[in-house]
Amino acid sequence: MNIVIVESPAKAKTINKYLGTSYEVLASFGHVRDLPAKNGSVDPDANFQMIWEVDPKAAGRLNDIAKSLKGADKLILATDPDREGEAISWHVLEVLKQKRALKDQKIERVVFNAITKQAVTEAMKSPRQIDGALVDAYMARRALDYLVGFTLSPVLWRKLPGARSAGRVQSVALRLVCDRELEIEKFVPREYWSLVTTLATPRGETFDARLVGADGKKIQRLDIGNGAEAEDFRKAIEAANFTVSTVEAKPARRNPQAPFTTSTLQQEASRKLGFAPAHTMRIAQRLYEGIDVGGETTGLITYMRTDGVQIDGSAITQARKVIGEDYGHAYVPEAPRQYQTKAKNAQEAHEAIRPTDLSRRPSDMKRRLDADQARLYELIWIRTIASQMESAELERTTVDIAARAGARTLELRASGQVVKFDGFLALYQEGRDDEEDEDSRRLPAMSEGEALRRENLSVTQHFTEPPPRFSEASLVKRMEELGIGRPSTYASILQVLKDRGYVKLEKKRLYGEDKGRVVIAFLENFFARYVEYDFTANLEEQLDRISNNEVSWQQVLKDFWDDFIGVVNEIKDVRVSEVLDVLDNMLGPHIYAPREDGGDPRQCPTCGTGRLNLKAGKFGAFVGCSNYPECRHTRPLAADGEAGGDRVLGKDPESGLDVAVKSGRFGPYIQLGEASDYGEGEKPKRAGIPKNTSPADIELDLAVKLLSLPREIGKHPETGEPITAGIGRFGPFVRHEKTYASLEAGDEVFDIGLNRAVTLIAEKVAKGPSRRFGADPGKPLGDHPTLGPVAVKSGRYGAYVTAGGVNATIPSDKTQDTITLPEAIALIDERAAKGGGKPKRAAKKAKPAQTEKAGKDGAATKKPAKKAASKQASTKPKSEAVSKARGSIAAAKAPPNTVKAPTKKSAGKNG
Repeated sequence: MNIVIVESPAKAKTINKYLGTSYEVLASFGHVRDLPAKNGSVDPDANFQMIWEVDPKAAGRLNDIAKSLKGADKLILATDPDREGEAISWHVLEVLKQKRALKDQKIERVVFNAITKQAVTEAMKSPRQIDGALVDAYMARRALDYLVGFTLSPVLWRKLPGARSAGRVQSVALRLVCDRELEIEKFVPREYWSLVTTLATPRGETFDARLVGADGKKIQRLDIGNGAEAEDFRKAIEAANFTVSTVEAKPARRNPQAPFTTSTLQQEASRKLGFAPAHTMRIAQRLYEGIDVGGETTGLITYMRTDGVQIDGSAITQARKVIGEDYGHAYVPEAPRQYQTKAKNAQEAHEAIRPTDLSRRPSDMKRRLDADQARLYELIWIRTIASQMESAELERTTVDIAARAGARTLELRASGQVVKFDGFLALYQEGRDDEEDEDSRRLPAMSEGEALRRENLSVTQHFTEPPPRFSEASLVKRMEELGIGRPSTYASILQVLKDRGYVKLEKKRLYGEDKGRVVIAFLENFFARYVEYDFTANLEEQLDRISNNEVSWQQVLKDFWDDFIGVVNEIKDVRVSEVLDVLDNMLGPHIYAPREDGGDPRQCPTCGTGRLNLKAGKFGAFVGCSNYPECRHTRPLAADGEAGGDRVLGKDPESGLDVAVKSGRFGPYIQLGEASDYGEGEKPKRAGIPKNTSPADIELDLAVKLLSLPREIGKHPETGEPITAGIGRFGPFVRHEKTYASLEAGDEVFDIGLNRAVTLIAEKVAKGPSRRFGADPGKPLGDHPTLGPVAVKSGRYGAYVTAGGVNATIPSDKTQDTITLPEAIALIDERAAKGGGKPKRAAKKAKPAQTEKAGKDGAATKKPAKKAASKQASTKPKSEAVSKARGSIAAAKAPPNTVKAPTKKSAGKNG
């Protein structure tokens, strides 16, 4: 019997069918070990020795694998063909060695790029050993991400309350978004004018020509800068005679793009299908693992984490055959097309993403796939086929026209493009982020010296626009161009930035949030080198050299750590007040928008004498008055126009008091009157602003309606108790006694009727009680062995999994969409073992974690878990008292070289 190890149960089930009864295929359910989320898991003082802790749930699976090896002839490690797959195989092998489960069994490593019978059986004929260089590269990346996350994040918490974490690549990606925000804010529009003349040939055919020169000088796009200059040119053109100077027609060819890599697939799926990168990768994973085709589960695409653009020769032959059948032989090039990868790491330059069988046309597969799977499969199929099609043949024509008006000679130009042979364009054209189509107008036939007649003249004023915010696709593209991160990390990096509130996705564009901008400002001032694009790209190159066996992984870590820990130690002595002063100055243009009256933008609008400055609170940075506590004026960071300050909307029709939009430290709100309008002990009535409603869009009528909430709809026909409607933190609702029901689409909180409200209440009662109104019902994953149903939910502090009252935060390297049931069970068991939630029995049943320490040669040696725990305790600061007089927080008093370990929730695998 031969034992085969893969990552997923779906993959195991499919491969087992291919290999037959002499093989038993078992799943590891992904990684089986990881670095414990505490200080000391990577020890820089011991040549970066690493403690590996077996996942509690994985312990059971590893025991099953160990048992199955009894009497087996061979152990075949068949995890994915990339660095992570190599690392999983290494981890499994190390644990089995630790358990002494291996006797004289032969150990082999096989890789296949597609889950098809042919690919798997061929891979079994070409086994190899585990690639030590790839494992070293994995260890170096994991150690670097751990050291940055568990060293830098605590500094952030202490010096910048409200910040959640920072990561090696995550922070650089965030800087790209925030730098773009800064460019947009600093942008000054520039006026320019364009002149487009509609001309007609003697045969009556019309076309447009632009002004490109005057009196022997070229005119660029921005050269006509005001209306007076444009008017001068308009008069000259209206008085001119037009003659064709030159006609130039040049043939051109456009070649198809290469097949998809991970990055280009994410970009194109975002542009054409509207998929987020994480969604794209989740669907691609399903297509890779396979679906039922003709009674047999088979993978539909090759491995989806790759930098490579080349495809297998047999696939090229099949593609050429399909092109000939579907489009004709004119669309088949004479020789197969070959593409060269631009990946810097040859170890990861695998075959491009393509269908495993190109004869499976999208129309045939549509009925076997769900809508999103079918769309992504079609995109991959079309791109692969188009990459082997004939080039498009074009003709680009440029016509220069002389316009003479008295002593002046103006130059106009018209250009057009004609597709002579569409080639690959008959099937596919790559999407573009700027949404601009290339000029494909056909120009009429003209000859030199031919006179033209002016039909119309368009003189248009324009203003330059700031650079666009990144879309998810364009950010991935920019990261790839800069050499930041790797294809397998892009989706998770973007997800982490969104989950932590550092960026928001709105209208398919990424906006830098205040929380993220403060973090980046802090890092750029105090850790500038580590968020530089070149530094991060150079570090990626060093990590690639490790996988090519060119440099020691410990040496790369040492070179990084020596400088990094020095900077961390320096920042420990900097007061929080000093940090805030630096950030206040750097973020000034963003925080303090110019006033319309030209006054000091930092003057407190409430007391008039205080000065606004940046302050730190439990929930992050905010702007407050220097006269605190006498003046309690506060507002969020952003202060753009009316949305950033107080604004009186008008008088309340009933009370006659002012209705105003105000800004507080927790966001904008509506207030009726001022404190002086109420009696002693009474406070002004306030109302929140609904989500997705801008404070600048609030008008008096809407504000009065919001202040009227909650409103009574009527009495419940059965109980006689009132039913009310209102807006809470989770949106609009109706309430009867202790039952809350969310209003669905189409229901209006201001005019919902009694019958509809009674129906919603009844439906909510029928569903049973929830832990809180508006709570995310979650996505069911399956059942826990002892705690019942397991679900993944979105919480106030991020995504988590839950079962039987035990909640466990999902680590940053996982998302709600990618986490599996075994991983969720392991997280819940770990949380229960630490005393989280109600059921203590889960902690008793959880198996003790196996803790191991990797030596210099990568071999694992036992290390008691208690020893690590005691070491952790010894580094904890003795005193955490706050020194109010100095305006600093507890961390500023921490002893040198002391960094409090973050929780698993917010640091560690930050990319």
